[in-house]
Order: sequence, then C-alpha cells, then structure tokens
Amino acid sequence: MRVLSILAAALTFALGGGSVRAGPAPHHLRVLFIGNSLTATNDLPGTVAAFARAVGRVRVDVGSYAPGGYALQDHWTDGTARDLVEQGGWDVVVLQQGPSSLPESRVNLVEWTTRWAAEARAHAARPALLTVWPERARFGVFPAVIANHRAAARAARVASFPAGAAWWDALRRPAPPSLYGPDAFHPTRLGTYLTAAVVYAGLTGKVPVKLPRVVGTLRIDARTAARLRAAVARAYAAG
Repeated sequence: MRVLSILAAALTFALGGGSVRAGPAPHHLRVLFIGNSLTATNDLPGTVAAFARAVGRVRVDVGSYAPGGYALQDHWTDGTARDLVEQGGWDVVVLQQGPSSLPESRVNLVEWTTRWAAEARAHAARPALLTVWPERARFGVFPAVIANHRAAARAARVASFPAGAAWWDALRRPAPPSLYGPDAFHPTRLGTYLTAAVVYAGLTGKVPVKLPRVVGTLRIDARTAARLRAAVARAYAAG
C-alpha cells in the first residue's frame, strides 16, 4: 500500500504545475508532439495512440512536428510548431529535445520549455516535457539528463513525462531490454513502446495495472511487459 501511495503522490506532483490531468480521468485527448528524431523514430505519437487503444480506456488523437536535430529553440525560430499550437484544439502539448546533459544545455532547456509552456497555455493546452535519454556511449550522463529535465519541468511548471528515467531504470537491471537501436541513440520499437507507456501514464495520471502486450504490430511477452511497467512506475515514484 505504501508503494501505491508513493506512486500516486509522484503522479500528482508530476502532473501538478501546468497539470495535464485535472479532475476525473479524461476519455478523449488531443495531443501535439513537438520534438525531433527521437520522437519521429518508430512514430512515438502513433504508438501512444495505439497504446491507448490497446488499454481501451482513453482515446488519444495525435499530431506531431519532429524534424531531425531540432531543439525547442529551433522550433520557435521555424514557426511551424507555433502555427500548430495556435490553431488550437489541443489538450496537451508534449515538448521534447535532445539529452541536454550539460550545464549550459540545462539553461537552454529551462528557457525554452518555459517559453513553449506559456505558448501552449495561451492556446488552452497543457504543456508537458518528455525526458529522453543519452547515447549509449554516454550512459554515465543519464543522471544529468534526468536532473536537467526535472529542473526544467519544475521551473516551467509543466508536467514531467520521465521516459529517460524509465529507460535508465530498465537498462541497469539484469538482462536489460533492447531499447537502443542500431545507431545506439535512437530507440528500437521496444524503446518507443516504453516511452509511449510513460507518456500514456502521464496523460492519464495512472500507470496501467498491466501494460498491453500487443500495440499495433509490436508484440511483447508477459515478463517483458511486467518489467517495463515496473520501470515506468519507479520512474514516476522517483519524482
């Protein structure tokens, strides 16, 4: 019971400032993803929508603008993502940029998350920041990536979707899942599935009791689903 209480409190905090979930659990959400190739690879937005269909409790419709190599500052300069936000009709805007592990990257992430959060709120959408992961060769900077994203989410008062923390948790355990793709940075389909599970939990305020074993054309075994579910729960419990 204590673990469940801690998780509930963590989700409440994560969805607090700039809350994604307010009041009863939603039945239908329109979600815009603004990111780069970490979002585009394996179609994270489409995977989140498919994940929601598999769980069967919330309908999630998605939009996305995710050119390779873009940071949030690049999106602001480009203007395309701002046009999408200004069109309105989105319930949630999910923001994503690269690992941002360096101190100067933290400053940049805080600045542009804050600016994008204000833009989203100005058009009646709730902002969220998606924590990503570093290249496998820089595994040691995982804590800095996670800390910098947490700092940015707190400073901008946006919901935190801690996918990077779930990756770090899963990858440090015995017989870790295959989350990194061939270039050792972009995700495998399983890595995108885990990220989608984190996003779904953030959107709804609840980690499903069981993660779906079939999402789109991806099938995973019961043991893997249980291990990834635990990683999602621990990532949110960590705050």
